[in-house]
Amino acid sequence: MAELTYRDAVARGIAQEMRRDERVVLVGEDVAGAGGVFKTTVGLLDEFGPARVVDTPISEQAILGATMGAAMTGMRPVAEIMFSDFFAVCWDIVVNQIAKTRYMTAGQVTLPLVIKTGNGGGLRFGAQHSQSIENWAMAVPGLKVVTPSTPEDVVGLMAAAIRDDDPVIFCEHKGLYASKGEVPDGDIVDSLGTAKVRRPGKDATIVALGMMVPRALAAAESLAAQGIDAEVIDVRSLVPLDTQTILGSVSRTGRLFTVEENPQVLGWGAEIASLAADECFWDLDGPVQRITTPHIPLPSADSLEDLVMPSEESIARTVEKALQQ
Repeated sequence: MAELTYRDAVARGIAQEMRRDERVVLVGEDVAGAGGVFKTTVGLLDEFGPARVVDTPISEQAILGATMGAAMTGMRPVAEIMFSDFFAVCWDIVVNQIAKTRYMTAGQVTLPLVIKTGNGGGLRFGAQHSQSIENWAMAVPGLKVVTPSTPEDVVGLMAAAIRDDDPVIFCEHKGLYASKGEVPDGDIVDSLGTAKVRRPGKDATIVALGMMVPRALAAAESLAAQGIDAEVIDVRSLVPLDTQTILGSVSRTGRLFTVEENPQVLGWGAEIASLAADECFWDLDGPVQRITTPHIPLPSADSLEDLVMPSEESIARTVEKALQQ
């Protein structure tokens, strides 16, 4: 058992799979010699060489075009899009080509590829470098979407994503890169489409993703001091979505709160709220409440960014107020 940072866990997960399968390659801007702009690929060039760890031009379209071609011809590439905001530059390739080719060829062509990306806000990067794009990808049939919140999950879910035969969008939260956690020794392989109960509880279900998970856990501890026992679920995978774990918890607690960094309109929490209304209506003791960022571009000023993003305090306040009504 070793303590790793979230960013080091990214490199460990990729290295684990590169050692196992020579078809796994890594491509992206500055992923080789520089070890990635967020230092998530440090050491990979030294171990695997320039034929398998490849720096690319500054062109997201070129990165994903090459990645798609490699996957179509039998490799299992991992591509890095440095900031998730930059998916807007190459979204046509992702949505109209990568997501659809397996279906449009009746399975004759598979695309076993992973697109990893630095995602999310909280680091004062401003509106063009702070977006959470999970809900963009979740809306596209043919893509799988993963967002780990702990170093151990980073390793295991990266391995599962690389081994999967479908394209996977792997969202690494930039605000978690420096966080640390215990990671077991040896190979770790997780399962896509599985949520985790991070904290059991009986009074309310709080569903969170990425950097919102530690904030939800902190809020749950604060609520416990007020006599409210909140269960916290780490979604981890939006596609596939572990509805059994989420809805099972809601059926037990009778209350559902989703905590998401996305703007409120069309966020992933809306889909979970809809599922709860369809499947758990008679178990609910009150309306589903979504704790989100307002429908605005994220500000870069620290005080303003902190004001608009869900926080430990805003999560706890929302849950406490709802349960007192």
